[in-house]
Amino acid sequence: MRGAHEPDHRGRSNLHLTGLGLDRNPDVVVDEVELVAAAWHVLRTTRYRMRAPDGSWESHQSETYDRGNGATILLYDPDRRTVLLTRQFRYPVYVNGHPDGMLIETAAGLLDADDPETAIRREAIEETGHEVGDLEHVFDVYMSPGSVTERIHFYAARYSSETAKHLGGGLVEEGERIDLVELAFDDALARIGDDIVDAKTIMLLQWAALNGPFSD
Repeated sequence: MRGAHEPDHRGRSNLHLTGLGLDRNPDVVVDEVELVAAAWHVLRTTRYRMRAPDGSWESHQSETYDRGNGATILLYDPDRRTVLLTRQFRYPVYVNGHPDGMLIETAAGLLDADDPETAIRREAIEETGHEVGDLEHVFDVYMSPGSVTERIHFYAARYSSETAKHLGGGLVEEGERIDLVELAFDDALARIGDDIVDAKTIMLLQWAALNGPFSD
């Protein structure tokens, strides 16, 4: 299969070796990794043994979806008490019950080959048009640890008319059609569970209310 002994369309190979040799947990031994699919992201089935409380070894199997790690950012204006979010069509939520698939979110994207800070600065200006200054690292979170390997790095930064460099909207050549949504912070909080149903966005809004710029 492409992605194993020969490169896939992204030039990746040896994708069937990921996880073999892990030894950070002495009670877990990885025996075999099967590469199921290597499209833009990677699907693997891993067979491993875990030591039971009585000392015996139990066999397990885990299917993991590897889409790489990502970063997200909450842009906020403490003087006007607003936040700047995005709105775009997301087919996975549309097919799973969202009314129109148009999801309100914090700006975000995959790291690709960049470090988290470089990646989130890139995503912020591509999606919102704002070139952010000082970044505050909030936390790093595994969003769906039962099956998805992705870890997201969360950030926050101020925005204003001075940080605006262009209108944003994403990269047209990548099929992005992103609208900007500026909300009063209290309005954004009130819309959680209504039309703000994206996990990373909810987490950052609640952080901002409890420990962040709007906690006083």
